[in-house]
Amino acid sequence: MTRAFNFSAGPATLPEAVLRQAQAEMLEWNGVGASVVEISHRSADFVALAAQSEADLRQLLAIPDDYAVLFLSGGATTQQALLPLNFAAPGQTVDFVVTGHWGKTAIKQARTYVTPHVAADGEAGGYRDIPPRASWQLSADAAYVHITANETIHGVEFRDTPDVGAVPLFADFSSSIASEPLDISRYGLIYAGAQKNLGPVGISVVIVRRDLLERPGQPRADIFNYRSHAARDSMLNTPPTWNWYLLGLTVKWMLDQGGVEEFARRNAEKARLVYGAIDGSGGYYRNEVAPAVRSRMNIPFFLADERLDALFVSESKAAGLLALKGHKAVGGIRASLYNAMPVAGAQALVDFMHDFRQRHG
Repeated sequence: MTRAFNFSAGPATLPEAVLRQAQAEMLEWNGVGASVVEISHRSADFVALAAQSEADLRQLLAIPDDYAVLFLSGGATTQQALLPLNFAAPGQTVDFVVTGHWGKTAIKQARTYVTPHVAADGEAGGYRDIPPRASWQLSADAAYVHITANETIHGVEFRDTPDVGAVPLFADFSSSIASEPLDISRYGLIYAGAQKNLGPVGISVVIVRRDLLERPGQPRADIFNYRSHAARDSMLNTPPTWNWYLLGLTVKWMLDQGGVEEFARRNAEKARLVYGAIDGSGGYYRNEVAPAVRSRMNIPFFLADERLDALFVSESKAAGLLALKGHKAVGGIRASLYNAMPVAGAQALVDFMHDFRQRHG
């Protein structure tokens, strides 16, 4: 069997070493006589696995002690609905800085519970840039300010943490978590669906400053209460144990590879290769995002002749390069370069792009 290079935006490629370990342990894990997915989440063995996963994630991301770490079912969109329930009073204002599709989705999820205020929006420019910080119209009494650290569809990424004053900054890091060093103390809360850099779909990580958990929030069932999940080590109910196990393996793999500093180096190299191929194509390929905020994780680009898009996708698939079709919201081509994508994968894409241009240009 030969594995292809998988450029899917999510669910995304996982490290081959992680998949092989999971394969080897599928029938019998840790000497318990059963698969990890078959044992009780309250067993000593799984509790130890969960604790080690949190310890490893804390080491990987340098998470301060005054932040709680939650491992929760569902994805980022679920967390977008839970944030106002846990941290805002009914009808309170929440500020949103919208830089693409997922920022708009965050507003949609929150609108039932709070009054969303769009402090800045890049839509007029087609979400090709981030509105300058000086132009943001922030509310003095907002419950929090929400940003999307990396827009998976539009390929726009915050390269610096914005200063929003005393109001806590909340951020969706689903597609860029653990891709480079991050000063978590600059945020009140960060959250991420795991299926891009941390593991499989179906589990999310929430990292929240502990004092914020004391906010009363809004009336909600206990299962939607972050404070209750934190008090029970994310085992208020039965968690997605298989997903948690794979997340733990992925985090340990990242530590073994050299941690976020090493992945920052690799990710910069992959992005340099692909953007270099685009910018050096004489207009045959183009990326429309302002260079200062180009995403390292998700690179959307367009062919000069869009009639060749389908051919590019089909030929690339035949060449062992998967899932390069752009999102329907923007079209074109998209390459996702998450941590598990090796530099060799980016180089293979660049080689294909050059060959395709030679043959069809």
